Order: sequence, then structure tokens, then C-alpha cells
Amino acid sequence: MKVVVAHNRYREAIPSGENVIVDTEIAQLAEAGVDVLPFQRASDSIGDLPAVEKALLPVSPIWGRAAQRDLAELLERERPDVLHLHNPYPLLSPWVVRTAHKHGVPVVQTVHNYRQVCSSGLYFRDGHNCHDCRGKAFGWPAVQHKCYRGSAAQSALMATTLAVHRPTWRSVDRYIALTGRIADHLRDYGIPDDHIVIKPNGLPDPGEPAPLGEGFLYAARLSPEKGLALLLDAWRRHPDGELGPLRIAGDGELRPLAEQAAAEREDVTYLGPLDRAGMTAARDAASVVVAVPTWDDVLPTVILEAMAAGRPVLGTDVGGIPYLLGVGEAAEPAGWAVPPDPTSLAAALPIARAGAALKASAARERYLGAFHPDVVTRRLLGIYSELTANSQVTSR
Repeated sequence: MKVVVAHNRYREAIPSGENVIVDTEIAQLAEAGVDVLPFQRASDSIGDLPAVEKALLPVSPIWGRAAQRDLAELLERERPDVLHLHNPYPLLSPWVVRTAHKHGVPVVQTVHNYRQVCSSGLYFRDGHNCHDCRGKAFGWPAVQHKCYRGSAAQSALMATTLAVHRPTWRSVDRYIALTGRIADHLRDYGIPDDHIVIKPNGLPDPGEPAPLGEGFLYAARLSPEKGLALLLDAWRRHPDGELGPLRIAGDGELRPLAEQAAAEREDVTYLGPLDRAGMTAARDAASVVVAVPTWDDVLPTVILEAMAAGRPVLGTDVGGIPYLLGVGEAAEPAGWAVPPDPTSLAAALPIARAGAALKASAARERYLGAFHPDVVTRRLLGIYSELTANSQVTSR
């Protein structure tokens, strides 16, 4: 089987779980014997684009002329069975769906966020969840609130892109929803059930977990929706040293909050941004990983990494987190999911500290049963096979 994997990479300066997942999935497919043809563009390359392409950048989310030309050449030369799309913005554009269909290639898209409807993709603005653009033919609220990159002009462009490409998104042959919450989002958008498959991301097995360390690790982009302020509010409700150490890893606009907390308290350490080896060491040094977004986070990679390493997770009960942890299922959950408020989180912190050892094996088992490459890659290959079989029947 031959598969084109299309993805616009996020900037490398800002850690992206989606970039990690795409790279991992490409490697897993190749290992399974799939002929993978990466078709990627990088937002970091924008500064080096030729003058003509720079001039067309404002309309690239709608059309992306250079990407369509290059993709058409790839499809004609390689004649793949499937195009698997992840993030199309800004350099690929949803138009790659139309280009693939023009060449008779069915399209699968993994939905990592809510950008079919929401210009920012988060359903989150000004510190709170927001669904103002749901059900609207044009996302005027996104323009009003400058939801895309803090710019009214760029928000207007993204809202226009979403309006123009509503028929494009509804023509995708199969959507991969990472969780039931994303499946509900797609149904609300008008995608029929038989075009939606729920399949989570997976990560490579790091091997047998290291012995539990001590304390808590928070590792995320330091932006408002990721919940750093919520965590620090809850943490400060306990005396210094009562919960063991809290280590904070990451970078972003809320970095001063992390630095201030580390300066104020002996039990808080700010590690800064970490590479993969640094993250592994920080995770091994902890007994619990904290993931407390206040937006409906779809499927945080940090939780997958924690469970694979046998670390239970203290999370908020938003987005895909309860599903990730197995909350409400028959088996022991891989951690705790609490409401995203400081009182609830403060109460859960000592419970998580005391119960880490008991939850560690459940975290590892949850990973092995639901997110191991053998599980998720087999499911993905089944989706491709079903789609290509249907495509061949239709073409007869």
C-alpha cells in the first residue's frame, strides 16, 4: 500500500504534540510495510519562500497554489492509494483534498482540533471556552475577537477559509476522530456517522518503566489554555514542601508565572524548555504527571508519554482526558480527572501523591491496551484498507 501523509508542520520553537504524532505515525506505518510518501511543509520555512509565494501567502490557507502544484505532480508520479491529511494550515490549505480527489485518490483526515469551525482551533479565547462560531455560516465572532494570531485581518482570512472550505471538509472520505468528543464535534458539523472512525494516537513503547521518582511534573506549552495558572493556584493552597517537588517544563507567554513560582517556593523548580532526553529524565524523576488544561484538549501527547512510562496522570476532566485515562471503564484508570477549578485540583494533589504507586501499573496497562503501536497501527491499516476497497468498488 502507498500512502501520502500530508502535514503542515508547526513551528519548531513551540513544542507540538501534533508534529510528534505525525512523525511517529509515519515511522509506524513504514515499519508495518507501508510505502509512505511524506508531503510536508513547515511554518518555519515561510521566511525563506520565494517572493512570488510570499506575495500569495495571505491566500494560502484558502488555496496554496505551490502546494497544489507539487501535490499534483506527486500524485501523478506515484499514484498512491490514500492521502492522509493532518494539519493543512497555512501552506497546504484544505484544497489538497480537492487535488487528491481530482486525481482519484481518497482522503483520510485525522482531526487534532476544532478548526473546521473555530479559527483558533481551540474553542477557547480570553481565558474561557468559547463556541460563538458554531452553527454560523461565517465566523464573525472570530474576527471581532481577533481569535487567529491576535489579528482581525488574519482572523477574517481564516474565517473566510473555513466558510469557503465547508464543502471541501464534507467531501473527506473518512475522518479519524481521536476521541468520542471529536466525533461529536464532526457530527455537529454535519459529517455522517459512516464517515467517522474513532482511533486514538499511539506512541512507541519506551520499554519497561523506570522506578517511580518523587513529586509532580508539569510539561506543556506555557500558554493560558494549558492550565499553568490553575495548577499554581492549587499548589499554593498547600504549605511549601508538603506535596514534594513540582517541576515545570516548557516555554511560552506564561513563563514569568513559572519563574515567579520557582523564586517564591522551595518546592517548585522551573526546568525551562527540554529536548526529548531532558523530558524523559524529568518524567523518570517524577511519580505523577500533571496535565490540567482548561480548554477541551483533544488528546494531549504528554499523557500518552506518561502512561507509556508507567506514570499516572492527574488531569482535568475536559476534552479527551477522561477517555485517555480510562475513567469510567471497567479497568483501573490510569490516574485522576477532576474539574478544572483550583479547589478541586488542590484537593486531588495529595490524593495523587499518596496513590501514585498503586496507579503506576494501571497507567502502563492502559498504554499497552489502547495506545501501543501494534494496536493503533493495525487499526489505521484497517481504515486504509476499507477505504481503498470501497473506492475500487465505486470506480467499477
